Amino acid sequence: MLKENFNDLIAFLVVAQERSFTRAAAKLGLSQSALSHSMRGLEERMGIRLLTRTTRSVSPTEAGERLAERLGPHFRDIESELNTMKEMREVPAGNIRITAGEHAVDWVLWPVLSPFLTAWPDINVEVTVDNALSDIVSERFDAGIRLGEQVAKDMIAVPVSPPMRMAVVGSPDYFARYPAPQLPADLQQHRCINMRLPTLGGLYAWEFSRDGKELRVRVEGQLTINPIRHRIDAALAGTGLVYLPEDTVRDALADGRLVRVLEAWCEPFPGYYLYYPSRRQHTTAFSLFVEALRYRG
Repeated sequence: MLKENFNDLIAFLVVAQERSFTRAAAKLGLSQSALSHSMRGLEERMGIRLLTRTTRSVSPTEAGERLAERLGPHFRDIESELNTMKEMREVPAGNIRITAGEHAVDWVLWPVLSPFLTAWPDINVEVTVDNALSDIVSERFDAGIRLGEQVAKDMIAVPVSPPMRMAVVGSPDYFARYPAPQLPADLQQHRCINMRLPTLGGLYAWEFSRDGKELRVRVEGQLTINPIRHRIDAALAGTGLVYLPEDTVRDALADGRLVRVLEAWCEPFPGYYLYYPSRRQHTTAFSLFVEALRYRG
């Protein structure tokens, strides 16, 4: 019975992950009808319903969720081991899936990526730019890049950037209309450009520290927008103050298009880390990728 179910179990895990027969069939290289038929056969042999189907979606039942949670790691371990076997040749090859936030991609990953791909033409890298804190295990990423404070304790974390600082900036035109804030609390009287946290759905509270004192300030303003370039453009246009990594506004500060305030309250903090599960058997390609990103400053 195990041999009979093996391929159908693999197909079931893909359906459970994708929650769509259309996407799962495309990944597996099957027709939707063939995939649906194999799922019905699996359920009949096991004597329990694994999937709930509607005209628009498919989702695991409680039994299906349990089966996916129990079997998923084992099949991933098998897949990882087979990939390792394939990598035991002279030229490293394979696929690497990475998730990272917008700033981490621009500041850390992008400068390394082009020379890495040139050096290793048989390695493929897929990058998902996402400011949400993705579950890299359930979403089947090989690794993620996040700030050190956001990395779970059970992950291996490799430093990939120097320490960072944030900056509160506004345009000269803005400061001609409004006095510069002297303390973080003064920001509550200013027009500020907000961003929304994709994971929690709330507005981001600006974080400050000075001489061991930490505080968070919730600011208000007309504009809430997430992409960094749009927040910089809004600040340059005089829409309000913005809070960003200082490297993103360094040129605008140098040529006077933006003015910095509250600098003493923006102390350095640990930068970005590449993180991945400790239990995974990694390929040669992935090990090369980690070493290419590792910060050695």
